[in-house]
Amino acid sequence: MYQPPSSFLSCAKFVLLFFLFTVISCKKPIPSNKKQWFKGNLHTHSYWSDGDEFPEVIMQWYKSHDYDFVALTDHNILAEGDKWVKIRPDSIYQNGFKSYLDTFGSNWVNYKKDSLNNIYVKLKTFEEYRTKFEAPNTFLILQAEEISDRFENKPIHINATNLKKKIQPQGGNSVVDVMQNNLDEIAKQKDSLNIPILAHINHPNFHYSITVEDMIALKKEQFFEVYNGHPDVRNSGDSNHISTEKMWDLINIAYIENNKPLMYGLATDDSHHYHKKGHQWSNAGRGWVMVQADTLSPKSIINAMESGNFYASTGVFLDDVSTDNSTLSVTIKKEANLTYKITFIGCKKGNNTPEALKTVTGDKASFKITKDILFVRCKVTSSKHHDNPIENLIYETAWTQPTIYKRD
Repeated sequence: MYQPPSSFLSCAKFVLLFFLFTVISCKKPIPSNKKQWFKGNLHTHSYWSDGDEFPEVIMQWYKSHDYDFVALTDHNILAEGDKWVKIRPDSIYQNGFKSYLDTFGSNWVNYKKDSLNNIYVKLKTFEEYRTKFEAPNTFLILQAEEISDRFENKPIHINATNLKKKIQPQGGNSVVDVMQNNLDEIAKQKDSLNIPILAHINHPNFHYSITVEDMIALKKEQFFEVYNGHPDVRNSGDSNHISTEKMWDLINIAYIENNKPLMYGLATDDSHHYHKKGHQWSNAGRGWVMVQADTLSPKSIINAMESGNFYASTGVFLDDVSTDNSTLSVTIKKEANLTYKITFIGCKKGNNTPEALKTVTGDKASFKITKDILFVRCKVTSSKHHDNPIENLIYETAWTQPTIYKRD
């Protein structure tokens, strides 16, 4: 049989390898760690404290409504150990229990009745209920706590997300002292366990307990709720108290002047009520954060938020937010037949009050951040009414995080 010379084989191999290399190199490279938007709520209550629903039903609701991550933040407790709840006699809660039992089955639901036919249910722990809902890069449940403290008659609440151990309220000799003591305790757990934990100040206008001066006095805190969906937290303020949005800007003016990191704003549900819906109830679905991260994990989500790569919303979705070349740009995921007002809000150097720096009607806009601008953020207001609003906040809205001038 004829055998080709070795030199021919070597040449053929070279040509084949060159061809394969050329084909492979001409293919479009597959991006790695491509960032995407994840929707989440970081303030939610259940039967583990003063909510009126089982954790499984709450997780089922959020997952079915296209949320990617949720934190149950019950007051001064983690969902661990044994806890039984008595089902209230009202038909709405009795029917809620029946629905819970029908949905999850008697092999999952642990309940008993006493001689008076009262129903008691053993709550599922975090480690138990998460197994029913979590899925890689699809749905994430974060263990969290609403550390509920007070100074005199002023309630002071701080959420800690991705905790491993419960934190007891630390108390203190003033509002600032109470907040700082609790924030420091959260930081201790974060450092000792070497895990990402996000702390944020809840609803500062609840009972008007926390003033802008109190917020300005904090050390190493970057997050607070600019919007909270509870009907009693007074986001809009009143004739004697500023709104949380105005508070946000004044905090950042002071923070920048004192070389502190920027304060970032969250929107949350603070949901408690799952059986009655309306402006007088604290319902799910009112406010959330959209986080741009590479993966759906506690570390990735929290790191992204600490970098300011997220926005808060009560209904408006954004396709893109960027700050390239010292320009803040937003592109809205436009809904048909709606209009959008895009307002760039900030403060010029030498001033001590925020103002609207530019307003555009449309679905995209940008603002050049010059050296004379202390900071700027963007607020997008839709012409669409929120389907379950609180206070006078009737239009769907989104808030980007503040940014400062960066040298090109």
